[in-house]
Amino acid sequence: MKNLVIYFAALLMFTGCADGQSKNNNGDAFAPVPKPVAGQAVATFGGGCFWSMSEAMSELKGVSKVVSGYAGGKTKNPTYREVSSQNTGHAEVAQVYYDPKVISYATLAEAFFFAHDPTTLNRQGPDEGTDYRSIAFYRNDAEKNTLLSTIKKVNESRHYSNPIVTQVVPFTAFYAAENYHQGYYRTNGDNPYISSVSEPKVMKFRKAMKAELKPEFQK
Repeated sequence: MKNLVIYFAALLMFTGCADGQSKNNNGDAFAPVPKPVAGQAVATFGGGCFWSMSEAMSELKGVSKVVSGYAGGKTKNPTYREVSSQNTGHAEVAQVYYDPKVISYATLAEAFFFAHDPTTLNRQGPDEGTDYRSIAFYRNDAEKNTLLSTIKKVNESRHYSNPIVTQVVPFTAFYAAENYHQGYYRTNGDNPYISSVSEPKVMKFRKAMKAELKPEFQK
């Protein structure tokens, strides 16, 4: 009973990523969407609130930049509030810019499945709704096959008690989120949502992907 009370208290305190943001931000202007430079590849993943997903993926060796944004829906240039309304079809995602000579797409895919819980439909912890769904985008058949084989591998490993429910869909468009969402995890450590929801996810990720992390995150 005590654990149940704590659980519901947490739900009341953290009603979702949308309500966990700071009142003070650095502007509602949209962040730019970088074009990949020569030798750079791009991957797009959604696994709940993009604050922790973006941080986790940015800690991997070979990843030079991660942009928080929206994908998977039809609305062009959606705002955070529009996506949170669940009327756009978009999910919160992290767009990853990486060097395939340092880290493979297969490793990124595996990291993605360890950076969140891919077994909960339209939900990550206190965050509930289609905008928080687990979704992975592929840009070619090779990436699609990699995602499907990784799902099979993780399911067979019994890493999670329940089967993965991640959507695997072709990439169509990515829209960068507002500036204040970029790097939010590192600049808002005093936010209760970050310390109580996001940080445990990142710590779990570091443990699972330690060998693939940049040196400063392997400690």
